[in-house]
Amino acid sequence: MKLNLRLQIVIVLLLSLMSPLLTQAASAGIGPSFKGPIGLQLYSLRDQFAKDVPGTLDTVKKLGFTDVELAGTYGLTPEQFRAQLDAHGLRAVSGHFPYDGFRTNLDGIIREAKVFGLKYVGCAWIPHGNTFDEKTCRDAIAVFNHAGEVLAAQGMTFFSHTHGYEFQPYKDGTLFDLMIAETKPKFVAYQMDIFWIVHAGQDPVKLLKKYGKRWQLMHLKGMKDGTETGLLTGHSDVRNDVPIGQGKIDFPPLLRAAKSAGVKWYFIEDESPSWATQIPQSLHYLETVRW
Repeated sequence: MKLNLRLQIVIVLLLSLMSPLLTQAASAGIGPSFKGPIGLQLYSLRDQFAKDVPGTLDTVKKLGFTDVELAGTYGLTPEQFRAQLDAHGLRAVSGHFPYDGFRTNLDGIIREAKVFGLKYVGCAWIPHGNTFDEKTCRDAIAVFNHAGEVLAAQGMTFFSHTHGYEFQPYKDGTLFDLMIAETKPKFVAYQMDIFWIVHAGQDPVKLLKKYGKRWQLMHLKGMKDGTETGLLTGHSDVRNDVPIGQGKIDFPPLLRAAKSAGVKWYFIEDESPSWATQIPQSLHYLETVRW
């Protein structure tokens, strides 16, 4: 009996020591330094969703994700897509919606966001001519401030996703600086897409330090070595997306700065045709990176 009791005590102690490790191992993308939370922007698998929604959600789950960011419902109603997410044990935290919807059909966006129980509701692209100009920027500021206030009353946070073209020069800074200054912090947050920040020739670490808590969400993706930067187009060959930790973006200082800034959610977005091999590589990097 004494020996059995001792064995039981040893087993309990070992299990208590292993429990944090088991929990961590079960959380894809979480490691000794990077603590997430991490999700997947479903646009990464857009071609697969167009053919087979249930099968593609199986793939998302098998990759290790439980949280996702939406970008459309691929021919299903919001209710049908929500049912598919539930059936696969996936939760939508955030979603992207068209700019014109925020401008002319905010009630419709709110209805859809409520179907999914979204916490964050955002705009990924501001339509503009060849060049993003001050008038377009100021128009967007007005739309964002209004949408943000209405969404806040519904318990949701509005955000704008950076796409690079916002960094057109303006006075002593850029139009992005104007947007940050004129949108209300109480109602408008921002999602930093690492790729598009670097593509525009900007320093993501400096921007994280400069605007701190305005950055509530982040898209993580690597950039292929040799990709041209300093461009304000918001367009690039999708094959320039590479796994996190590879290519020309230095991730440890960036992730450290994001943590200090208080980024609340991270989403992997891999727009390349090689996502099936690259997304697991990105998760492995996040699980092993140290800073």
